[in-house]
Amino acid sequence: MSVAPAAGLTELLQCWRDGEGAAFGEAFSLAYAELKQIAAQRLRQSGRHLTLTPTVLLHEAYLRVAQTPIDFKNRAHFFASMSLYIRSTLVDHARARQASKRGGGEVQVSLSEALQGDESMVADILALDQILAQLAALDRRCADVLHLNCFAGLDRQQIADVLRMSLATVDRDLRFARAWVQDELDRGR
Repeated sequence: MSVAPAAGLTELLQCWRDGEGAAFGEAFSLAYAELKQIAAQRLRQSGRHLTLTPTVLLHEAYLRVAQTPIDFKNRAHFFASMSLYIRSTLVDHARARQASKRGGGEVQVSLSEALQGDESMVADILALDQILAQLAALDRRCADVLHLNCFAGLDRQQIADVLRMSLATVDRDLRFARAWVQDELDRGR
C-alpha cells in the first residue's frame, strides 16, 4: 500500500484548516484508494460475520469526520485519524451485531487470534478495541503503532513513514504493545 503524495494532501488539509470547505473533499478523494485499502484490510481481518463492504465502511467513517471536523496537522495525522474513524465505525457495527445476535456476551480472545482474523472477530474487535483504549491511556504512541498495524493493516515500514519515526522505534513499540496487550488478555481469562 502506498500513501498519497505528502505535499498535495498536506496542502489540502492546510486549506481545509484555513476554512476552505471543499478542500477536505479533495483530500479525501486524493487519499480514497489508500483509505479504501485500509477499510478492506480491516474487513478481511474481521471475518465473514460483518455485513459491511469496504466502501460502506469508508463512507461511514467519512461521514463521522464530516460531522465533527478535525484539525489535521499533516498527512500522517490524517491517515492515523481516518484509520481511527474506520476502526470506530467497525467497532460500532460489531457492537450492534453482537447486541442483536448474542445478547452482549463477552468472548475471550488472544492477540494472535485477533490479528489472524478468526471467524469470531465480531467479539474480538470489541475486546481488542477495549484493550487498545487501555494501552492508549498508558502509552499513546505504542497504542498508535499497534492500531496502525492491527486496524489499518500497515506494515512496520509504512508505520514508520506515517508516524515519521525510525523503524527501530516502531519495532520496540510493537514488541511492547503486543506483549502488554497479550498480558492484559491473559489476565482477563
